[in-house]
Amino acid sequence: MARNPLNRLVGKYAMDAAVTGVGEVTPTMKRIRLATEAPIEFRYSPGQHVRIQINDPLSIHGLLHPVETLRSYTIWDFDRDARELELRAHLYDGDGIGLRWARDVKPGDTVTFWWPQGDFSVRDAGYHVFVGEETASVAFGPMLRELDASARVYGVLESETPELAPPLPGPHRLDRAHREGASAASSKVMLDAVSRLDLPEEPGAAYVAGEARTCQLVRDHLVRDRGWPRTSVKVKPFWTPGKRGLH
Repeated sequence: MARNPLNRLVGKYAMDAAVTGVGEVTPTMKRIRLATEAPIEFRYSPGQHVRIQINDPLSIHGLLHPVETLRSYTIWDFDRDARELELRAHLYDGDGIGLRWARDVKPGDTVTFWWPQGDFSVRDAGYHVFVGEETASVAFGPMLRELDASARVYGVLESETPELAPPLPGPHRLDRAHREGASAASSKVMLDAVSRLDLPEEPGAAYVAGEARTCQLVRDHLVRDRGWPRTSVKVKPFWTPGKRGLH
């Protein structure tokens, strides 16, 4: 069978893997473990994501409908020597191609993923502020593990209820906020919780992720109300209602 000539240009950025395990983190979050046969040689920084290939982006369908090919999942855990990585997927309400894959994937499935991307990672700062909801927790976990135990850490992790709150690794702790039926978009629950944070007077480094409009509200609060430079606030919008393929 003839190979697509575009594979020579972009195929080097993709790897094949097998699904070795799936499990429940919370009733609305799933863990997915992948293992590769080939050595994993790419660079990786905690907070980065891979792109799971749902449909072949080099096919005619993929070239005509590029938004329907790849979906991003942040790496929760990475073991280069074991050739394994763990992804976590938030099982929100909906019917997108990435959501269907995450719901249906099972051990023994084969997966093509595209190498880690993104610059959402911890920076040198006097202290760190993490703000986000369930989708952000997957990036926050490895980023928190990257920090020394002596690091000063503040922040808010929002979830629908306490029972659906994703776990985060210690020793650092974030405040928890719960929507209890309120919308995660333009979340007033999140903004109120962030406004109550007792932060040092000098700016630190903030990492704000999740729903796009909520991210904007939080960044505006830090910049306008607390006097932070915009460059001190790193924003990663993962999703917003009505828009596909944002992350």
